[in-house]
Amino acid sequence: MAFYDTPGLLYDSGVLYDSGPAPQPRKFKMSKVRLSLGSLSGEELVASANTVKTAMTGNANFPTPNPTLAAFGTLITTASTGIATYNTAKAAAETALADRDAALAALRSSFSLLGDYVQNVSGGDAAKIESAGMDVRSEGAPVAMTQVLDLAVSEGDNPGSLDAMWKPVRGARSYEVQVNTVNVDVEANWSFRKSSSKSSAVLDGLTSGAKVWVRVRAVGTKDDTGPYSDPATKVVP
Repeated sequence: MAFYDTPGLLYDSGVLYDSGPAPQPRKFKMSKVRLSLGSLSGEELVASANTVKTAMTGNANFPTPNPTLAAFGTLITTASTGIATYNTAKAAAETALADRDAALAALRSSFSLLGDYVQNVSGGDAAKIESAGMDVRSEGAPVAMTQVLDLAVSEGDNPGSLDAMWKPVRGARSYEVQVNTVNVDVEANWSFRKSSSKSSAVLDGLTSGAKVWVRVRAVGTKDDTGPYSDPATKVVP
């Protein structure tokens, strides 16, 4: 057995203190530059560029920048000038827009007063209104009332009542509902029951167990009427 103090035994005689495997060198992890240029506003881009220019000026790690810092600085100045010019123009445009809107509002108000004056003084005479350079409002042609369609009658919520519903008619002001308990072919047997402003009506006060026919017609804004619907029938609950 050999000892460190054995005569003739040298420390470099081939015997190693760490006779295990040699340590492996650590791998170098390469980092990458992150600029995020697309997410920066104009002002943020210029501020970031100035920060980088300052940090790289005289930086021994980057002796020959490409582009040169002088050229980079010129681009920063140009961008800063462009931002300032745009902001000034934008503020001026916003002021001009507000001034325009205020002027138009004042003109509309005055125009409306002038229209009221012409209306009052002209007494509604179309020729006089037109002589002032103003248009005459069209009354519009009345809408012809068409036949009520899809009339349906069902039992009401209470005894002696029926619910009637139908398809609305364009331009109708109201609807006239008539009932018949005898013979639908005899016009005199039909009687007015109620008027409705909606395309539905509740018919109360009917005789339970009686068979009732119902018909409806549309009434226009000028009291013009359309043809009656086809009759619908139901036994009153």
